[in-house]
Amino acid sequence: METTPRILVTQKVPGAAYILLEAAGTVEANQEEGLIWPADELLRRGPGHDYIYCLLTDTIDAPFLEACAGATPRLKLIANMAVGYNNIDLAAATRLGIAVTNTPGVLSETTADLAFGLLLATARRIPEAERYLRAGKFSGWGPLLLCGAEVHHATLGLIGIGRIGQCMARRASGFDMHLLYYNRHRLSTEEEARYNLTYVSLDELLQQSDFVSVHVPYTTDTHHLIGERELSLMRSGAILINTARGPIVDEKALVQALQSGQIAGAGLDVFENEPAVEPELLTMEQVVLVPHIGSASLQTRTLMATMASQNIVAHARGQLPPNILNPEVLR
Repeated sequence: METTPRILVTQKVPGAAYILLEAAGTVEANQEEGLIWPADELLRRGPGHDYIYCLLTDTIDAPFLEACAGATPRLKLIANMAVGYNNIDLAAATRLGIAVTNTPGVLSETTADLAFGLLLATARRIPEAERYLRAGKFSGWGPLLLCGAEVHHATLGLIGIGRIGQCMARRASGFDMHLLYYNRHRLSTEEEARYNLTYVSLDELLQQSDFVSVHVPYTTDTHHLIGERELSLMRSGAILINTARGPIVDEKALVQALQSGQIAGAGLDVFENEPAVEPELLTMEQVVLVPHIGSASLQTRTLMATMASQNIVAHARGQLPPNILNPEVLR
């Protein structure tokens, strides 16, 4: 006799997601806005569900997956409401026969909007200028008042040229920027021409760029990809933008590079020990900090939420989830 699938939603998500899930099974959900269950609470609640709908701030590690795989009902699928999935031990999930899905593509344009916004805000000192005005310091126009860096015709170096990197390239073209890129795999000649991109080594990109924007996934290979050595290669007037994952940049090395004037500024949406931020960064006027809002438009977050639900619904119907990361577990 078939039983109704049990679905656990670990954090409060846009309402459209629940409508799809409730049509597929019985839903238990964390409905407290902003509450992230600690590891022990997640471990207490997780086992005994067919499906778990989680977010990038949930740690889905091997012990948790093993507990869920050994329970009844056995965990069948983890649906991550994020494009990145470094919060999930994918190898352990695959070993245990648990499918894992993500939500790619839907957030690319929105995240690129934020990345380019950070670039503009940092270059033109917009947050600093607003604070200056609100503090009552503005006494009139002056020729040297809050002069920033030019964006048009500057050189932008893109580390990673996936969906978001390509979206950034399109935005930069409107400012007539010279575009360099570094990627593990080089694009075709046709793709490079489409985006007016020039392929260079990582060191060359760092040495030649006025702005460096990070768009690679976080893996063991990209941990501290931008560290003390890499920052030392950047121009003294350069600005670093990171909307990918915090640990790709060595935050302590970044602080030192900013304090010494090795680089001119940074715009950060993600942090190495999120939600904690290196205290020194909070005091620096040349740094623009926002709280991981790259995909934070209502439309995009709703699309992400429903995409995660659709992955669960497809599996519950005996179909291949559209965004499965380890399809071998379903063969």
